Amino acid sequence: RISPGKSSPAFCVSACLTDCLKFEISLLQAIDVLRGSCVTIPCSFDFEDDYEEHFNDQCERSWVYYENNEPRLSQTSTIIGNLGNKNCTTIFHNLQPELSNTYYFRLECKNPLKYTYKEIGLKIQVKDNPLLPTLTPSTLEVNEGDSVSLTCSSPAPSNLIAPTLTWSPTLGGIQEILQENQDKTIFKTSVLKFTASRLHIGQNISCSAVYKKRDGSSDVPLTTSLMPHVLYSPKNTDVSVSPPGPILENSEVTLTCSSNANPAVKNYTWYRVDGGHETVFGTGRILNVKVSTDRKIIFCKAENYLGEGRSHLKHISVQGMYLERKPVVSICCSDLSLSLSLNIYIYIYIFIYIYIYIYIYIVFVYGCFTQASNHNKMFADE
Repeated sequence: RISPGKSSPAFCVSACLTDCLKFEISLLQAIDVLRGSCVTIPCSFDFEDDYEEHFNDQCERSWVYYENNEPRLSQTSTIIGNLGNKNCTTIFHNLQPELSNTYYFRLECKNPLKYTYKEIGLKIQVKDNPLLPTLTPSTLEVNEGDSVSLTCSSPAPSNLIAPTLTWSPTLGGIQEILQENQDKTIFKTSVLKFTASRLHIGQNISCSAVYKKRDGSSDVPLTTSLMPHVLYSPKNTDVSVSPPGPILENSEVTLTCSSNANPAVKNYTWYRVDGGHETVFGTGRILNVKVSTDRKIIFCKAENYLGEGRSHLKHISVQGMYLERKPVVSICCSDLSLSLSLNIYIYIYIFIYIYIYIYIYIVFVYGCFTQASNHNKMFADE
């Protein structure tokens, strides 16, 4: 795809001789093009009716330029306009800086009809620096939620050779068309449609045009960008409390209301909630207040001219004032009696256990002693 030219503000000019309508031409006055590119130049010519009998398909068309007041034939141009329609539309190929010059159309027939249209020339300026695409509008200020249409346009050398247009970032739907102006110049146009959001703030929205050069040099991306200015009502409104709590009643706290907005928040208002009632108790982004049990559920509102943002309800933990009491230990009489009764039963149980143990031991010892005595007596009798 070929890099285009840029026409001067006066796109098309017609010229004639002293006797108007003798010879007349309509074409661009001037155009800037990128090195290595080609460009299509719309052109038409005319002459007095007296010359019509000399105009035929044997007539030749060309472009000439002058060096030291001597005409030179252009070797880089191809006339594509229909001769019979008196159309001299031309493609200039592979333009280089040394080809920068003013070119004049010449009509030459094998009869008295011979003329160089020197009254109006086409000035071609070949540049190394690229020509940027055009963004419309060039600046953007919108409200969040608005529908936005951005148009990027760049000249096309012809309806067959057009630049590639690319948007970054791609925020929405894109539609591309080729447009022909009244002066027959062709533009590639791309329309980007999206819904404005505060997330677009700080983003560069750019359109790049890429033309493929025929001289083999690298393609050059040509980029134009803008940064949208999006306006929106307060968002993400929130309340912070310092210290965070729990807080003794009648202690002082600092309340802060924060919110994001463009333009900036103009008014901050504080409310307390009691049942279904909301009561204003202060203004300002930062507020120092004493807390009480009737001011423990609060919220804030942030406002600019586009609207307002309301925070969630904030619950402040408030402790009432009271005297600290030391715990008192009491023992019930019935509990004490029960405890003593249990102790007596335990002592009796232990005493019986010991008594039985001693009794068994005595019986055992006595039995052993009696048996030993009887045994000794038997040996004595023998």
